[in-house]
Amino acid sequence: MSVLPGRTLRLIQAIYLLLAAMAAGALNAVAGGGSFISFPVLLFTGVPPVQANATNTVALWTGLATSSRTFFHRLNVPRRLLVPLLVASIVGGFAGGLLLVKTPQRTFLYLIPWLLLASTVLFLVGPQLRALAGKSTDEDLAHISWGVLGGVVVVEFVVGVYGGYFGAGIGFITLAMMAVLGMRDIHSMNALRTLLATVINAAAVVTFVVLRAVYWRQCLVMIVGALVGGWLGAHLTQRANPHTVRIFIIALGFAMSVYFFVDVYR
Repeated sequence: MSVLPGRTLRLIQAIYLLLAAMAAGALNAVAGGGSFISFPVLLFTGVPPVQANATNTVALWTGLATSSRTFFHRLNVPRRLLVPLLVASIVGGFAGGLLLVKTPQRTFLYLIPWLLLASTVLFLVGPQLRALAGKSTDEDLAHISWGVLGGVVVVEFVVGVYGGYFGAGIGFITLAMMAVLGMRDIHSMNALRTLLATVINAAAVVTFVVLRAVYWRQCLVMIVGALVGGWLGAHLTQRANPHTVRIFIIALGFAMSVYFFVDVYR
């Protein structure tokens, strides 16, 4: 049996990671769900589960941070609500990132199919969650009660922990929370959702870097791919059929879930 030389094998893996990150960056720019491609590819190239998730988060965060600047001018949230949400996001992101790094590799491996399945379901029901905005009230966000504000902060902290630990699908939870609060401007909602997701992932990224959970060779290749893919995706957004893209991502998510259920639990 012939074996590829180590240098050739590494080159092939780098090409796979570059292409996967490009596809993930493009999908995130069009509809989200890019991790369904990039995270499994990291696993397939031999990166341990915990480090694969950390590396994927760091690599794709660059594209998320870049795209978030586009929405800032749409942000219309009172400081009384925005500051507590940002604090909860930062603390939750740190906690989730730390929890991931402290999770044994074998334990996280068993969690992977469940996390992928949960993320796919969140992506599937995302439009229904967004539809809540149409049923919301015109409550003045600047005058919400302290009790409601406290509840929202707790929910956002939980979202932050999940986002730092795995992350896929957090945008849909955030949109539902904002709709319940009474937000109706979808542009402002998207701006806040993107900002909070960026902050959560930034906190997780710092945690992963400090605790040395990132495979930097793979990560640097993926950062290049994610930036290129994000740029291409932003230019292709107007041409792509959103319904077709969503069907592809959902099918991919369920396929990856089934694959890892069979592979891990066989």
